[in-house]
Amino acid sequence: MASSAAKSGVVAIVTGATRGAGKGIALALGQTGATVYVTGRSAQRDDSPYGGAVGETAALIDKAGGTGVAVVLDHADDTAVAALFERVAREHGRLDILINNAAKFAGPVSPDGFWNNPLELADLITVGLRSHFVAAYHAAPLLIANGRGLIVNTGYYGAVSYHQGPAYGAQKAGADKMAADMAKELRPYGVAAMSIWMGGLDTERARAYMETLTPEQRAALPPRESPQFTGRVIAALYGSGEMMDFSGRAVIGAELGAYLDVTDVDGSRPRSRRHVLGGPPELHPSLLQ
Repeated sequence: MASSAAKSGVVAIVTGATRGAGKGIALALGQTGATVYVTGRSAQRDDSPYGGAVGETAALIDKAGGTGVAVVLDHADDTAVAALFERVAREHGRLDILINNAAKFAGPVSPDGFWNNPLELADLITVGLRSHFVAAYHAAPLLIANGRGLIVNTGYYGAVSYHQGPAYGAQKAGADKMAADMAKELRPYGVAAMSIWMGGLDTERARAYMETLTPEQRAALPPRESPQFTGRVIAALYGSGEMMDFSGRAVIGAELGAYLDVTDVDGSRPRSRRHVLGGPPELHPSLLQ
């Protein structure tokens, strides 16, 4: 997917785009010429030990051929979230794509049981699940105004297999079911909602973790996807005529990418980990068209 100097006309919001997956998704959408509003709590690089700032992400989107709009925002603040969507309504009158990626992680998780970890781990259910609902609540009227739109919750295999404890699993599984139920209600308006499961990502946080491992441990890990890959898949799906066919579903990004003939930034094709970590459950007939 090459950068485009021409603006695509697409208006997108990517939450939690200071670094990591959100930053990569926002950059990939920017490479198609989209206008991308990026949110995050970090206004300065030193606001996080992993670096990054929303202004930096917005500048990279500009450089890639899109238009980046930085919004310093805590997704635990409902009033601030509402103001973001009011701003988009004033400036564009509509929204094409919402990517729900913002999540609040309390830090490393001890393997000694959830009761021996900080209670703040439950904040992931506030900023990571409830925040997805709040953003979609405000996005829906703008998406419906187009007669076409897309909501994506970023997901992971932790929805069906153990990963980082019960709060993480609840957030991922909840986001999948939330997308399925929203899709049911949005379908008459031509708006799709879904979850896309990402693989292990080459993010700032992941690189910091890798530094703590031995060379042997690093060599044993599966290849990582770039943070941009999921954004490339989303752009391809939105540009296809098949978006509504996937509405309501949780899909593995590597599998959807293979179906849409999307490669990662280095030309590789990320591999699904379904055979190791499981796959999304089938939808109940009550959720099907």
